[in-house]
Amino acid sequence: MTYVGQAASAVEQPESGAGSDAATFKDVVLAYIGLTKPRVIELLLLTTVPVMFFAAKGVPGLALVVATVVGGTFSAGSASVFNCVYDRDIDEQMRRTRRRALPRHIVSPRAALVFGFVLGILSTVVLAVWVNPLSAGLAVLANAFYVFGYTMLLKRRTTQNIVWGGLAGCFPALIGWTAVTNELSWVPIVLFAVVFFWTPPHTWALALRYREDYANVDVPMLPVVTSAREVGRQIVIYSWVMVATSLLLWPVAGTGPVYPIAAAVLGAAFLLEAHRMWARARGTEDLSVIQPMRLFHSSNLYLSLLFVTVALDPLLTR
Repeated sequence: MTYVGQAASAVEQPESGAGSDAATFKDVVLAYIGLTKPRVIELLLLTTVPVMFFAAKGVPGLALVVATVVGGTFSAGSASVFNCVYDRDIDEQMRRTRRRALPRHIVSPRAALVFGFVLGILSTVVLAVWVNPLSAGLAVLANAFYVFGYTMLLKRRTTQNIVWGGLAGCFPALIGWTAVTNELSWVPIVLFAVVFFWTPPHTWALALRYREDYANVDVPMLPVVTSAREVGRQIVIYSWVMVATSLLLWPVAGTGPVYPIAAAVLGAAFLLEAHRMWARARGTEDLSVIQPMRLFHSSNLYLSLLFVTVALDPLLTR
């Protein structure tokens, strides 16, 4: 992703007089990068590029991959910037987010908004010109849903915020497919659904770890409004559906044997971890016993390896 804008004009003096006047040019540049949430971008691209390999039944063209990655990075970064602007009030109060650029007053909300719009425009241009209009349209839809649907409408109003808000994070699977084929089919929809059912266990595990933060800012994440035991039960339900959905790709896409074997093994390992966390949560609310971050990290590993297998299957079964 390109980090555009005049950094010097983005420095905002905090009302309290604390510290942003000492911010260096490097601090400001890193602050802009942080606004795009690079770790989230990495995860989204992880579900984009492997699908391109699968759609191409081999290795897709390098220029197409680069254009899709650049456009997708701009799009995801833009959505994250808008999220940071809208949530700056609660970010300032949460341990996990109070070191972000806006709570620290390194970047002004106005400068961040401009940055977000520039990234969104660049994303649309890159995808429309060098990939195809369908992929560009899907990226715009994902960006809009994340900002308006999740950030502004759902996040602060319902315990189902991440369930439906997580739809935005599923779009990279569609974009990876349409970048190669310029059309939609049931194959990317299955992968879209895998990410959809993966998102609640992944996010609720993290939210369980930081539930006090969410409670303090009145964000009704599921771990805030119910017991750890119930959160564990919901995680197990979604995990089973996720694994079952992942296995659907075998008959729907006609994969070789590599994918279903790997999906079954990875799914079994994830289900084991989900059940273990649920068992640990049945008799306690002590997070040191429940260890939700074990499941969180396991979910990252699961999705990474599953989509790597999606990319490898056509290469190993030619």
